[in-house]
Amino acid sequence: MLYLLFDPLLRLLLRLFGAGANGILVLATIFWIWVLIDCLVKEPSDTNDKIAWTLFVLFVPLLGALIYYFIRRPERIKAVGR
Repeated sequence: MLYLLFDPLLRLLLRLFGAGANGILVLATIFWIWVLIDCLVKEPSDTNDKIAWTLFVLFVPLLGALIYYFIRRPERIKAVGR
């Protein structure tokens, strides 16, 4: 009997958290693709930095994208201006 009271609530919670996890996964994937394209297009190719950062973002997907975005990207913008 108690199960009948909590079943709709449990189903609702599973739906909400399931959809939220998928939404976060989609946003993380979009962010990763955006950072990878930014690295490939705007990173100067006069040194091996472009290759190294591209490989880092490819092989360490979310962490690599976050490190590139918050550490390397501001340095590149100061140095190159784009």
